[in-house]
Amino acid sequence: MQKSKQTSDLKSCQEDMLLQLVYPNFKGRANQNLSLSILKLSIQQFQCLKINQHQNGKSGIAKSAKGGKGGKGGKGGKFGQGKNKKAPQSRSLKAGLQFPVGRIHRYLKQRVSAKNRVGTTSAVYTSAILEYLTAEVLELAGNASKDFKVRRITPRHLQLAIRGDEELDILIRATIAGGGVIPHIHKALIGKQTPEGGLPKE
Repeated sequence: MQKSKQTSDLKSCQEDMLLQLVYPNFKGRANQNLSLSILKLSIQQFQCLKINQHQNGKSGIAKSAKGGKGGKGGKGGKFGQGKNKKAPQSRSLKAGLQFPVGRIHRYLKQRVSAKNRVGTTSAVYTSAILEYLTAEVLELAGNASKDFKVRRITPRHLQLAIRGDEELDILIRATIAGGGVIPHIHKALIGKQTPEGGLPKE
């Protein structure tokens, strides 16, 4: 009995304090029922207002994600919020290349002096050049391996491919390890043959 009385007193005390906070002119518990009903109504209104604000905030985020003609966040904001979030694409994929544009850009920045800068398009251009030269050499080396009726490209095939092409021969003057030499016999070393096909007479 004492516990229930204490809890009821505590509740009434808390209600008085709450009413005093909300309504400073409140005195005593004469109009307690009326004041409590007003307080409950105001709390319900506050909760409804909070729910509406939350829903409006969600709709605002969705609108900013869709984007419009004007404003800074026209394409979905800085971090790509919303349902239409695009997957991140590498620079190689954007340029349509197989060679890594980002890695080549990093290497270019490492090679230049501290005062100079490296543009993003320079990395794309360099990657495209390297990819084209690699594809050209591999195509010719693959043709050479087909002539030998094998499926594996060896340094010998690379040597024959590079030295067989006039432009690549000028560009690549390096010695290929294990590539061998180009088959060639000087004309002065070849003896004159008779029409019958025998050796010339002395």
